[in-house]
Amino acid sequence: MREKKSMKQTLAIKTSHVLPPDTNHHGTLFGGKLMAYIDDIASISAIKLARTPIVTASTDSVDFLKPIRVGDAVTLEAMVTYTGKTSMEVFVKVTSENLLTGEESVAAISFLTFVALDQNGKPVEVPEVIPETKAEKWLNETAGSRAEHRKARKTHSKELADFFNTL
Repeated sequence: MREKKSMKQTLAIKTSHVLPPDTNHHGTLFGGKLMAYIDDIASISAIKLARTPIVTASTDSVDFLKPIRVGDAVTLEAMVTYTGKTSMEVFVKVTSENLLTGEESVAAISFLTFVALDQNGKPVEVPEVIPETKAEKWLNETAGSRAEHRKARKTHSKELADFFNTL
């Protein structure tokens, strides 16, 4: 029988101070810098579930909702929300905090997919995640529609790759 873990066992949190070298000419955090933070924290969450090496299979979505300004703190919270046999969906919530006023807001939302690997680089089964809170249950229950969208997007990407390979 497949091992089970609570979603909270996969929680990973990272906070960074946004400094001038991390920002663009608008004084806001570079999108690419935030995407690197997202992949890093999501991979930690995935490894906490699988306890094996993992690879990023896809960055399914990154929605930038609010600028993160120089001087702010940026906090990323990642959690595995759904598992297939060898893959797992990881949700990342990004919040920004104005450190002078204490005002916090959700600045970005992201979903990524990871695959667990054995020592030979072959996919390996991952534990099932069990949601407990209302938010965890919602994320877990809505994962199926995101998986359908992800599969359709991957099919389209393969068609595009095939097309460009023929040029």
